[in-house]
Amino acid sequence: MSDMAAHGTDARRLVDAERVVKNFRVGGMRGGHLVQAVSGVSLHIDRGETLAVVGESGCGKSTLGRLILRLLEPDSGVVRFEGRDLSALSATELLQARRRMQIIFQDPYASLNPRMSVYQIIAEPLVTHRVCKSKKETEARVKQLMAMAGIRPEHINRYPHQFSGGQRQRIGIARAIALNPSLIVCDEPVSALDVSIQAQILNLLYDLQREMGLTYLFISHDLSVVRYVSDRVCVMFLGKVCEVGNTEELFANPMHPYTAFLLEAAPKPDPHLRKEKKALLAGEMPSPVNPPDGCRFHTRCPYAMEICAQEEPELRPIEKRQVACHREG
Repeated sequence: MSDMAAHGTDARRLVDAERVVKNFRVGGMRGGHLVQAVSGVSLHIDRGETLAVVGESGCGKSTLGRLILRLLEPDSGVVRFEGRDLSALSATELLQARRRMQIIFQDPYASLNPRMSVYQIIAEPLVTHRVCKSKKETEARVKQLMAMAGIRPEHINRYPHQFSGGQRQRIGIARAIALNPSLIVCDEPVSALDVSIQAQILNLLYDLQREMGLTYLFISHDLSVVRYVSDRVCVMFLGKVCEVGNTEELFANPMHPYTAFLLEAAPKPDPHLRKEKKALLAGEMPSPVNPPDGCRFHTRCPYAMEICAQEEPELRPIEKRQVACHREG
């Protein structure tokens, strides 16, 4: 019996995370504090879809992405990729799995080695995993990837400092797709780019997804971008998942108060709506070092009840989505 069948996993599932926890110690080993970055998160990603993870800075979005790739080891919980528990893989098996899951980083200025040319950057994963049989074959594959990412062929021997931010991100994308992965974690891939360039990169990611059958975990704080690129949205607050649902349904009818406030706070494209008075969250953001008991959002929630401060709400299915809120029980 396969791992996927043994765990009862849907064949459409590419990633399954179950109650994943990750804490970081800050302030030294003695007398330091634990920062609860990801606290019991469960989610799944189906093959070929784009799942967006949104929330304020420090909510655990990027940490979750790195846990799914096993760039970080979880303190507890399980992450399954293609039906296999990543923490149970041997070094050889993990190396093989690395070919099928990649990442596009937020900062194209910092994610490329300044001492390597475009050819060397894109060829590196091909050489590391011994994909090509000869230097000629490697060069042909690099040129093919450059064309797919919209990089001009005459730029093959240039270095990162000779490119704009958008061009550098295209190089990072070419590197990410070099091994024909199944999953790509896009960690704020357009937040450092100009708005006009953002649209070009998003369209490129969409075209590559259709052409290669890619699955994306798209991490972002920009709700307008999320609405454009995603099939489903996962909303996080202080290391916890608040709500998960179909993008259009979630934007049209948010069920969790935090989701509603995020959408309310997003800039409106219509200038006539910008003068409308917006509801503001009360209180201060709770500390991840000492999060509140019960629902972590209750100290800022205008609808908080007595139970919200006492019991942590479970993420449960409600009307074709998942919501962690006592009001929606």
